[in-house]
Amino acid sequence: MDLGEFKENPITGIRWKKPKVAGEVDPRVVANPAQARSLLTAVSYVGGYGRARGRRLVGLFACMYYGALRPAEAVGLTDADLKLPETGWGTVLLNRTRPSVGKQWTDSGETHDDRSLKNRPAEEVRLVPIPPQLVTILRQHLDTFGTAEDGRLFANERGGVVGSSTYYRVWQEARALALPPAAVASPLAARPYDLRYSALSTWLNSGVDPTEVAERAGNSVEVLLSRYAKCIDGRQEIANRKIEELLREYE
Repeated sequence: MDLGEFKENPITGIRWKKPKVAGEVDPRVVANPAQARSLLTAVSYVGGYGRARGRRLVGLFACMYYGALRPAEAVGLTDADLKLPETGWGTVLLNRTRPSVGKQWTDSGETHDDRSLKNRPAEEVRLVPIPPQLVTILRQHLDTFGTAEDGRLFANERGGVVGSSTYYRVWQEARALALPPAAVASPLAARPYDLRYSALSTWLNSGVDPTEVAERAGNSVEVLLSRYAKCIDGRQEIANRKIEELLREYE
């Protein structure tokens, strides 16, 4: 069309309706805090103690759950990005992501790209407060495994960037260890990314202001409320009991 070789765009004659994409998070994937802790514990058993295939990734998954980090954000985390006090809350300062995109799509020829935060300018950073539970896990990780040569917190067994296929396989093995068969067959925490969904749903259900949750998550408030405002697994039963108790008072 730009060169003038076609008089009209032939694509306009095609009848096609864009399929609708689910805009909300499936509440079945959201794990409650007890389930999340069981899953993180199970990760440490994957691959045995000596090889530590799972133990070296406990902190990676913990960042997704306790800090609501995206997987690529957690993979790119460095020691310099952390403030880990001996007690109380710490902070993570995010400014890079390391998504797995394939060698043919990166300028460096490496499997993982090196990018700025999602939908943010290259120089922008995001400060995320992290609870004492995550601070403890990350301090233990540093004491046990240290960092990679470039300061990355998490590395594979050869010291390289942790691939998405690597942590996905570990996660599937951990689910089989931590969950009963019916839950393993369900969508509950089926993907590592579901830990982020669980974190944001937990924060919202605990009464944290959506503006604050959105700031920590790196989302807009509109996206947060339309996608992530779901009840955590088991929360409906708690709500049902409260309603039932209230009704009984008037019987």
